[in-house]
Amino acid sequence: MFLSEKIRKQCLWTLASFVLIFFQSCQENSKSSKKDIETPQFKKSTAYFDDFKYSGNDDFYNENPLPDSSYFYNPILPGWYSDPSICSNGEDYFLVTSTFSYYPGVPIFHSKDLMNWKQIGHVLDRPEQLPLEGQQITEGIFAPAISYNPRNETYYMITTNIKKGNFFVKTKDPFAGWSDPIWLPEVKGIDPSFFFDDDGKAYIVNNDEPDGGSQYEGHRAIRIQEFDVASDKVIGSRKMIINGGVDLSEKPIWIEGPHVYKIKGSYYLMCAEGGTSINHREVIFKSESVLGPYKPWNKNPILTQKHLDSNRPLPITCAGHADLIQKQDNSWWAVFLACRPIKNDFENLGRETFLMPVRWDESGFPYITKNKELIPRIVTMPGSKPTGKLTYGNFNRVQDFNDTKLPIEWHTIRGAGDKLYSLKNIPGYLALSCANVNTVELKTPAFISRRLQHHKFKAETTLYFEPSGLEEAAGILLMKDETHQYGLTVTGNKEQVRMLVEKITKDGRVVLAEDILKPTTNKYRLRILSDGLNFDFQYATEDAKWKSLKNNVAARYLSTANSYGFTGTNIGVYATKKRVPLAN
Repeated sequence: MFLSEKIRKQCLWTLASFVLIFFQSCQENSKSSKKDIETPQFKKSTAYFDDFKYSGNDDFYNENPLPDSSYFYNPILPGWYSDPSICSNGEDYFLVTSTFSYYPGVPIFHSKDLMNWKQIGHVLDRPEQLPLEGQQITEGIFAPAISYNPRNETYYMITTNIKKGNFFVKTKDPFAGWSDPIWLPEVKGIDPSFFFDDDGKAYIVNNDEPDGGSQYEGHRAIRIQEFDVASDKVIGSRKMIINGGVDLSEKPIWIEGPHVYKIKGSYYLMCAEGGTSINHREVIFKSESVLGPYKPWNKNPILTQKHLDSNRPLPITCAGHADLIQKQDNSWWAVFLACRPIKNDFENLGRETFLMPVRWDESGFPYITKNKELIPRIVTMPGSKPTGKLTYGNFNRVQDFNDTKLPIEWHTIRGAGDKLYSLKNIPGYLALSCANVNTVELKTPAFISRRLQHHKFKAETTLYFEPSGLEEAAGILLMKDETHQYGLTVTGNKEQVRMLVEKITKDGRVVLAEDILKPTTNKYRLRILSDGLNFDFQYATEDAKWKSLKNNVAARYLSTANSYGFTGTNIGVYATKKRVPLAN
């Protein structure tokens, strides 16, 4: 009896263990779902991406760990998060940046403490908000400015669509979406922002032509006009409050990105000046009336790095286009854009969002840097500590495409492109149709991408693809603009598969390297590695070892230093049946 009871218990224990293992196995299968249970029915002429892995490994972060939890890294938003603007309702902070001709437009980030940021969506996430047809990568949405009006508890985002004009959208809840565009045809120029005064009046300031027209290249002015909150329209006449910049006799250029603040009864007008390259700087003016006259601070600029030794180590350049915010502890901070060039020459990251404390001069003016002060890469914020998924430093991002929506940091060009891709066709895969459009046309290609955020990175994907001919191609693409691209491409037909490294130029497509393979598989692993100066292109068939197809491809080719424009470089996946013609 004792023995049988023991055997019975052992049997029950074995059965329970088997049930537990079976249950865990079911859970694992449900997570990997269709990918492991069934062989997907892949269609020809469609590229299926199983995953996309991005890993940053910059030396600075590896060699300079944060001293303690009260510190953060600059830039706080790495990659081309340019033209930052910030607002607060007293408890929450919201930050937006430019997106030019990418869709959706204007990413919006939320924070409770200024140190920890999380993207909660995009302000412009519907086609009717974002008409971008026919615009180049570097056109589209310029310099969004976000503001909060406490009187009607409404958030406003105003910006320029460079081919359409100035407009704003608004919401009571930034987490819940924004209105359709309200266009402002009377407001000419670019870079508008709202100012809501404590007497209930509102104003729009922006960059425009000076009275009498420009007297030299880059000669611009700042204008102000009253805005009626009830009717959502500007009223009265537009007034020029700044002509040229701090000192017109020095012929300053590109005064832009204006913001007005009321602090301790005085009005401050802060603007960028000097263009967006190495002479970029931030300047400030003060007035006792919102309509001026505004007098410049005699110690301008309040932020720049333009006068520093170009041979300094780890330079930060192009600093400017700032916005001020007061924290709950009454300290002042500034977000602004700047660049991190390699060897003070170039970078592929574009203009990034930095965060620094603001100090006050004895004469009552705020400043961010002065004299030969360097913008710090590590900043302390007492009372705050990192939490959750950090936006800065080295990090890995793995997309398995198990969701039914694109990852929040991914985007298309000039439109949603939702007829060109599917995350539901075969769950767990991003399916990209070989579109009858290529990446040099001013249309919406089958190209879905994310920003580069590190000099040193690794990006890889697993692609299932069976091309029907040499005009069909798919792979990984590095995109700066229409005429500056690198691709790791799979193409071919039933006789052969061609693995290519290609360069897109203003003259067409150039093949840098090629392997011809037997079409024995439809599974290809693609990988791009970067040390900041060069790209390495690798591939593998099935689960074989990685093979280098082309190494030491110059990264400088994609940089703004070599090309033009206001974005950084994007990396992503693409498919086409209309290949860019070969260069002569």
